[in-house]
Amino acid sequence: MTTTALRPTASRPTALAVAGPLWATVSLAQAATRDGFDLTRQPLSLLSTGSLGWLQIANFVVAGVLTVAGAKGLPGRWAPRLVLAAGVGLVAAGVFPMDAVGLSWHGVGHMIAGTVTFASLIAACYVLGRRFSGRDAVLSHLAGTALLVGDGWAMAGGPAGSLTLAVGAIAAMLWISVVAARLR
Repeated sequence: MTTTALRPTASRPTALAVAGPLWATVSLAQAATRDGFDLTRQPLSLLSTGSLGWLQIANFVVAGVLTVAGAKGLPGRWAPRLVLAAGVGLVAAGVFPMDAVGLSWHGVGHMIAGTVTFASLIAACYVLGRRFSGRDAVLSHLAGTALLVGDGWAMAGGPAGSLTLAVGAIAAMLWISVVAARLR
């Protein structure tokens, strides 16, 4: 097999390894610098609104494309499928931005995209956790549980729910990126 034939497959884990840190860094940088934004009261998706909303929209789309590109590089049958679904959900979350107030058709699309993304990431973490042993299994289950609890807390209207959701989403995305980086 030639080196050229290996390149697309070898680049998959790299794309996935970049997706989580990129999304987290861009999101948190905006949250820290956007005037009036409060992560304890507003979800990171709300950064898709306003004059700088294009930054978060691009962040969702680029991270989603990288996730889709890298999904096939994961081991097993279900982890790649679940991470692929999460990547498609991220792209859709960018295509259908959240509403600042009210709920339009694209706001509903964003909510559906978020549900697909979060459910897929949670399941992928648990599937990978079953594949691993020891510390990696524990970390994988913790990342999935962080997102499950964070999303549940946010959806239930818990205090600082958007913060717990952000912590969970970032934990799951970074864990998937760590797994991909190890495969490089």
